[in-house]
Amino acid sequence: MGSIGKRREMPLRVSDIMVREVQTVGREEPLSEITRRMHEHRIGSVVVVDESGKPLGIVTERDIVYACARGLPPTTPAWMVMTEDPITVKDTDLVTEAIGKMREADVRHLPVVDSQGKLVGIVSFRDFMDLASVLLSS
Repeated sequence: MGSIGKRREMPLRVSDIMVREVQTVGREEPLSEITRRMHEHRIGSVVVVDESGKPLGIVTERDIVYACARGLPPTTPAWMVMTEDPITVKDTDLVTEAIGKMREADVRHLPVVDSQGKLVGIVSFRDFMDLASVLLSS
């Protein structure tokens, strides 16, 4: 089977590839600040969290496009444009499970939570493509 077979024996966890420095905002954060941070950090989403750090929603590039198309002002709060109750994965989940969730829900970003439901990272389609690139070039 060669080296590909050996790689399949080593299960990769979401914690192995997730980005730990997640940009988060509160429910009232205005679109102007959200878009500034997305641009500044070159990211495609921010996670809306409550006071305890649990994800309430996610604002993605798609959400920003929809908000602009509807003519919403830059002062519009995050809660008005976020996707509520985002699909999440646990940091202990297998990468293959996360990819399956992403494909099934047709989303490109998944907040990562710990066993208490607190945000600990994020994985994106780009992270999976980076992983595939590394595995295929080895």
